[in-house]
Amino acid sequence: MTTYVALLRGVNVGGKMVSMAKLREMLESLGFADVRTLLQSGNAVFGAPAKTAARLEQQLEAATAKHLGITCDYHVRTAAELQAAIDANPMTAQADKDPSRFTVTFYKAPLDAAAVKAAQAAIQGPEILGADGRHLYMYWPDGQGNSKAGAAVGKVLKVNGTARNWNTVLKLAALTAK
Repeated sequence: MTTYVALLRGVNVGGKMVSMAKLREMLESLGFADVRTLLQSGNAVFGAPAKTAARLEQQLEAATAKHLGITCDYHVRTAAELQAAIDANPMTAQADKDPSRFTVTFYKAPLDAAAVKAAQAAIQGPEILGADGRHLYMYWPDGQGNSKAGAAVGKVLKVNGTARNWNTVLKLAALTAK
């Protein structure tokens, strides 16, 4: 049995409401074990037989459309992959200093290094970023609320991911250890 973390993109914002209780019920109905959710932003941890992330993402996306009536992207990592993403953080000082202003964005495929460099160049404010494989790390020293950096980065990268602040990432890692 492999422990997985599933991150839903864009739920409980903009009208795509998903009850975490219903998400847990759906995951359990698919035969997943020890299902747990964290917060209301679409974070789930569960056990399942080993599968590729792409296959599991497709299964979860189809089940969510069928059982919950919404479409959304899933970004899946094993517990080991989540820990590797934590360990690969290129900006540990910023994450340690202000974890609520530090995010990790999870993508389905590795990011192009040239695109990441162009994304940093497109930022007009104090925000900084770094990347490793399927993860983009970003520090928002003045907060995300009024920042234009997210839109600038999205325009350059041209792929959708789902972001979690550092506190949430660490809490998900702790859930995988239970």
